[in-house]
Amino acid sequence: MSDQPSADEATVAALLRAARALLAERSDTAALDAELLLAATLGKPRSFLYAWPDHAPTASVRARFEAAVAARSSGTPVAYTLGVKEFFGIDLAVNPSVLIPRPDTETLVECAIERIPMGSAVVDLGTGSGAVAVVLARERPDCRLLATDRSLPALRVAQGNARHHDCQVAWLCADWTSALAARSVDVLLSNPPYVAEGDPHLAALAAEPVNALVSGRDGLDAIRAIVADAPRVLRAGGQLLLEHGWDQAAAVRALLCEAGFEAVESVRDLNGHERVSLGRRAADAIR
Repeated sequence: MSDQPSADEATVAALLRAARALLAERSDTAALDAELLLAATLGKPRSFLYAWPDHAPTASVRARFEAAVAARSSGTPVAYTLGVKEFFGIDLAVNPSVLIPRPDTETLVECAIERIPMGSAVVDLGTGSGAVAVVLARERPDCRLLATDRSLPALRVAQGNARHHDCQVAWLCADWTSALAARSVDVLLSNPPYVAEGDPHLAALAAEPVNALVSGRDGLDAIRAIVADAPRVLRAGGQLLLEHGWDQAAAVRALLCEAGFEAVESVRDLNGHERVSLGRRAADAIR
């Protein structure tokens, strides 16, 4: 690390100062990143760093920490280095085969928890790390959960998370709704890729799987595919809930209305952005 402390000065406080300086230009959360990486390397909670700033880690711990900081400086997300990400109050295993769960997706989960009828058959499309499916299985054990993803490596991560949290979820390797039977589902929900090709924000997300982020020129290709086939899969009165970009709500509502969905609406996230759009399959819909 630049400004690396000497062995005499390699205390927790000194290591954090050097790491923050190195990461300042790379990360908007340089201080937090440094603390998370050092706490994990030490095998201690973050509170240890505040309680023992003069603690001098061993040379091997310093070397591992410096390697972790170097990886973060080169673009590796902290969650991939740690192998874990907190979501909806639980820790989930993550690796570069899955998208790192975001706080935005908690809006989708909250909507589902509140709106899913008792005993519903629920399918999480494009499950990735299994974040949505695992939380729903924990929060709504009355429902039957199935999660799909076309990526086998992603499904292995999701299955591991379900086992770790002792959740009952069925798994299917499939592309969106393609393998689901007609009129077999009460609720479909998904956090699909919705970033447009060429979006300038993609540069900061280069370490994450591009097929979990990007979906066509306007970012709506995956949502179009899901909305188009959802009426076939959903039972009468079944619900479809979709996460999308902060500026895509109007377009997604239009797609839902064009596909014959009723009671179409959007729900705002904690930042006030319309983040989730949903609708109900009409009882007389014929597809």
